[in-house]
Amino acid sequence: MRVNNSRDVADQVRAAAPSGRSTVWLLVGVVLVAANLRAALTGVGPLLPGIEASTGLSGTWTGLLSTLPLLTFAATSPLVSRTAHRYGAPRALGVSLTVLAAGLLMRSLPDVPFLFVGTVVIAAAIAFGNVLLPSVIKSTVPEDRIGPVTSLYVTAMGLLAAISSGVSVPMADHLPGGWRTALGIWAALAVLAVGVWIPRCRRTGLAATTPAARERIPWRSPLAWQVSVFMGLQSLGFYTTIAWLPSIVHDHGVGEAAAGWQLFLFQIVGLVSSSALPVLARRWTDQRLLAAAASAIVALGFALLAVAPQLAFVSSVLTGLGGGACLVLALTFQGQRAADASQAAALASMAQSVGYLVAAAGPLLLGALHDLTSGWSLPLMLLVALTLIQAAVGAGAGRDLRLKPTSQLPAPVRTGGSPS
Repeated sequence: MRVNNSRDVADQVRAAAPSGRSTVWLLVGVVLVAANLRAALTGVGPLLPGIEASTGLSGTWTGLLSTLPLLTFAATSPLVSRTAHRYGAPRALGVSLTVLAAGLLMRSLPDVPFLFVGTVVIAAAIAFGNVLLPSVIKSTVPEDRIGPVTSLYVTAMGLLAAISSGVSVPMADHLPGGWRTALGIWAALAVLAVGVWIPRCRRTGLAATTPAARERIPWRSPLAWQVSVFMGLQSLGFYTTIAWLPSIVHDHGVGEAAAGWQLFLFQIVGLVSSSALPVLARRWTDQRLLAAAASAIVALGFALLAVAPQLAFVSSVLTGLGGGACLVLALTFQGQRAADASQAAALASMAQSVGYLVAAAGPLLLGALHDLTSGWSLPLMLLVALTLIQAAVGAGAGRDLRLKPTSQLPAPVRTGGSPS
């Protein structure tokens, strides 16, 4: 009965979904929400030297600043499904955008404690967006359009993340307030998203829609664990690159601003890759080969950076190429492996809680290995090994299967289909 109710609600949401011009505006809202899910974080890495110099923070504390968002993601994600069940995913998403804007302003205030507290608030708000957006898409988008719409919001997320990385240092150099202004200016984007998203939800009736029953998190499902670990390992690679790529290339003679643009290149290539993936895989319901191949390309990029750091440009292209595809796949799995919108929220909660807990180890572990070995070769080879494990896990998560409702047996069921 619970399954039928939840499917009836999904049908009601689709029936309430807008058409024509309103559909365009709803997609604009999705894009604006997505644009806020990384830009607030990716601009921090290039600014770390300036933050250390002006605040007197040690490398350990700035390393914690890079890891704190991931730990907050892991702690917050399990709470999202319950909140969405009570208030509705679109409405909860609108509130999280408001909290994000407040956190961005808080982080830019003068005292150092605000830097850390604001980072936690920002990360908690982004965690809600990370979990809720796949659920909203699952409930409003036809099954065969989930991949392209996911690619659309990943493209927006990646574009703003890349821009944030590239312009943070120039903004800090030229704007009053230095790095604090460079971090706080992204509050304007969050306010814009609030202004579009909340009225759009009210007009379409989406904000009032709440799932009939809250799906339990599928902890006992092997498929859910494969989706979660794939999410974690690809996130580990991304956030470790965000945290340390500028330092790696800087240690080989590249200036701070140029190192920031190297990070921009990595993300722009990832953006192109994430945009192209749905076109290349439009008829593929089984994504095992795609997940394994994209992960192997990332591993090749890390290996090249370890053995030939002077070819960092090529390495950034390879890691961006594979990483962009892996991100789209990781987010798509959270919708496609679920039976309905309620289960998609539960699976996303699990995938992002487990995933970001795994990812949080990356920046700290690489930093510790760098301190221990006084070099980057061993840390980067560890990333190669982890990314090859990611390829194997992705081959499992990419199977054309669906989770059963948690009230039934936890094993997945095959829905049919194969690469064509």
